Amino acid sequence: MRGTVIVFVKTPVAGRVKTRLGAEIGMGRAAALFRLLTQRTIAESLKGEWRTMLAVDPPWAAHGSARFWPHNVARMPQGRGDLGDRMARAFALAPQGPAVIIGADAPGLRARHLRRAFSALKGADAVFGPAEDGGYWLVGLNRRCAAPDLFKAVRWSTKHALADTLKTLPSSFEMRMLETLADVDEAKDLSLMGPAAAAH
Repeated sequence: MRGTVIVFVKTPVAGRVKTRLGAEIGMGRAAALFRLLTQRTIAESLKGEWRTMLAVDPPWAAHGSARFWPHNVARMPQGRGDLGDRMARAFALAPQGPAVIIGADAPGLRARHLRRAFSALKGADAVFGPAEDGGYWLVGLNRRCAAPDLFKAVRWSTKHALADTLKTLPSSFEMRMLETLADVDEAKDLSLMGPAAAAH
């Protein structure tokens, strides 16, 4: 069955995205870099045999802001709640079959990572791409079995996010891990983006 990649994106507005990075380099530059990261991530997500969707915040942007993202990619609003609420909603709204959610913060993410995630989900119930900061750049479910408590009581934006999420998986779940990637959260992480970071 065909899989779905859901890219979580925000409109790249200064002061609304990458605020921790913006505090160091300026909100306008941080927003421009986030827009570049988002464009790169979406481009990689379109290189596979799966379908790609965007989960967009704020909700109104799901029906507009074509200048930020490719107009031909299907969109859904992220909706309300914390990150766990929004990811659970995205999984529920995705077409049938395996699905993975990715953010736009990991410049090292490539289509091959997504391919490996779907390959892992052929034999596992869940797959994670761990981030160096204790979070994760990918979460995937084959959705053959329910996970009603997934993402409950997770300490988001902390070093505990992945460990907390793993505790919410049903005990019967088979789980796989992908390689660890780094996110761009602070000025020291900009080297991960290569020369393009200096141009923005």
